[in-house]
Amino acid sequence: MEKIQNYIDGALVNPISNQYLDNYEPSTAEVYSHIPDSDKKDVDAAVKAAKQAFPAWSKTTKDKRSAILYRISELIEENLEELAAAESKDNGKPVSLATKVDIPRAAHNFRFFATAILHFASESHQMEEGAINYTLKQAIGVAGCISPWNLPLYLFSWKIAPALAAGNCVVAKPSEITPMSAFLLSKLCIEAGLPKGVLNIVHGLGHKVGAAITEHDEIPVISFTGGTATGAQIAKTAAPMFKKLSLELGGKNPTLIFDDCNYDKMLRTVVHSSFANQGQICLCGSRLLIHSSIYERFKSDFVREVKKLKVGNPKNADTNQGALVSKAHMEKVLSHIEIAKEEGGKVLCGGYQVDLAHEGLNGWFIEPTVIEGLNMDCRTNQEEIFGPVVTMMPFDTDEEAITYSNSTKYGLAASVWTENISRANQVAEQLHMGIVWTNCWLLRDLRTPFGGVKQSGVGREGGFEALRFFTEPKNVCIKY
Repeated sequence: MEKIQNYIDGALVNPISNQYLDNYEPSTAEVYSHIPDSDKKDVDAAVKAAKQAFPAWSKTTKDKRSAILYRISELIEENLEELAAAESKDNGKPVSLATKVDIPRAAHNFRFFATAILHFASESHQMEEGAINYTLKQAIGVAGCISPWNLPLYLFSWKIAPALAAGNCVVAKPSEITPMSAFLLSKLCIEAGLPKGVLNIVHGLGHKVGAAITEHDEIPVISFTGGTATGAQIAKTAAPMFKKLSLELGGKNPTLIFDDCNYDKMLRTVVHSSFANQGQICLCGSRLLIHSSIYERFKSDFVREVKKLKVGNPKNADTNQGALVSKAHMEKVLSHIEIAKEEGGKVLCGGYQVDLAHEGLNGWFIEPTVIEGLNMDCRTNQEEIFGPVVTMMPFDTDEEAITYSNSTKYGLAASVWTENISRANQVAEQLHMGIVWTNCWLLRDLRTPFGGVKQSGVGREGGFEALRFFTEPKNVCIKY
């Protein structure tokens, strides 16, 4: 039974309390490793190490910081198979998905910010009064980075890479539900020669480790990805302490399907965008809005294709849907399906837990579920379920589709399917979302800003937006 360790001051160490938590494999429902049950003392040790490392790291040349981060990206690629297997075992997702998406994107995150920092430029402004202003963009200090369980290494690296590239030191907390790939990253950072104390990874529970990071008076900047309720609690704590804050939170994303779309391309993509990673991606399209003229055709075709998705062993190459991340989360998703039925929804396919005991798997599997017949304002269409569940609604006009799309408290992302370029632009402008994809889904350019509006978050990540977040601008005015 492997014991995961914290990564503090350049070394792998046990929690100060010497207490551990069980780490479950979602597909088998069995404990397969133990993770540190860390607390404030471990966070204090990590902050101390980060503070000691900050002066030297912030003064390290951009070229040298870039080279170290680039080396980390290479090591991730060199260990792709091990990391993908660990991610699949820890999270329940198909190993094929981790191999194609999660681990390559984690490597890409490090590589992108390793090179982006070399091109992160300052502004200057000349004045008629005979003066010039220029802006220094300086590292802030110790950054607290808290990441979720759905895309463990992918989103973990998405936070720590820009923070480190900008010259900050980091105290990071991966999800206690999926800690393994962050632990393996610790080893790669040591191998890459990352100076001690620059990155510190503290494992443990949110109300212990996450809260200690958020409350720490020597961590002036917090980047968090996770649930909206947790984000609200972090904001409540951080705001009175005047911490710099980035929150990437939940979504209830609409997919708008117009009758002039490229139908075959749309159908293939929407099946994927609805159920990728068992629907456990904040960007998945969980509300399908279909023009009434093609609603019945789409319903028939979509349900047929969804029924073809294979729920099975995450290790198998032909598995499309693996296990949900935990028993508690599976039960939450199943309870939402029951709520949908009580609200008058008709389950077109799915709706039940999948029993794979005959394969030796007693884990947390759910059939991909499609529901129709619900009102726009019901709980099922308003609350984030974060699982393999989508709803279908017809619409008649563009205005109606936009109203339905904007009806929730969330505003993260939307997908629009139409071949009419004027409609595409007009609809995108009127959707109250941080991201709008037209005739595609999850086509990401890391140079672009990422984030949502309303209760989907505060601030933007990605590209120079991330480097700006992890630096403080200082104006210098010189009179000549």
